[in-house]
Amino acid sequence: MLKIAIYGKGGIGKSTVTANLAAAFASLGKKVIQIGCDPKADSTINLLGGETPIPVMNYLREYDEAPETIEEISKIGYGGVLCIETGGPTPGLGCAGRGIIATFQLLEDMELFETRNPDVVLYDVLGDVVCGGFAAPIREGYASQVLIVTSGEKMALYAADNINKAVKNFEDRSYARVYGIVLNHRNVDREREKVEQFAHSAGLPIVGEIPRSDEITCYEDRGMTVVEGNPDSEVSRAFLSLAEELLTLEEEKE
Repeated sequence: MLKIAIYGKGGIGKSTVTANLAAAFASLGKKVIQIGCDPKADSTINLLGGETPIPVMNYLREYDEAPETIEEISKIGYGGVLCIETGGPTPGLGCAGRGIIATFQLLEDMELFETRNPDVVLYDVLGDVVCGGFAAPIREGYASQVLIVTSGEKMALYAADNINKAVKNFEDRSYARVYGIVLNHRNVDREREKVEQFAHSAGLPIVGEIPRSDEITCYEDRGMTVVEGNPDSEVSRAFLSLAEELLTLEEEKE
């Protein structure tokens, strides 16, 4: 099972990257689960035609009990991707990171991975603050690989550096490691040069490069990923290429 946590600064496009990767894996015939670990609960919206499942934390608040079946807190999206959103606390109350921990515990109790037996699990995680809850996919061993999404913007690179340092704090425990950087272009000045400099200093490869494309916005306005909307486009091929590379990596490990 390939288990990837995708981190990046809020607004950097990590949810776009995650959903398109999920669609790419599904297009390659893989069984995929995507878990959105952001209080906004919008990670899977473009796999589901503009709708999302009820977030786990919302369900627990509304019903004051755990769901009996996974269907109550999930939806099936494009290519059969099982979509789950952790959600977060009532705005202004509680800790969003604890919501992630509570959700992961619930999914363990429901034996999600044992019963669904996915080929790929993707975690879409906010990376501005890598506190205990948001670090759960790394710390608790849920993910084996980490992708860091960044552009050449200063604050995006700052967040990427913090994420990389957070992952390294767990290296001696055989937890997840950073596989590489996904450059999500924003067309800033000397963008590739800036990201290459960061990658070199961090000792990380740039494993994916997503061109700036109006197609992404066009299809997201229709509640779709670009991989679904136009699988032959340049940007879709970039996602499919990254998915194939990650699958090859997993096969080589086995």
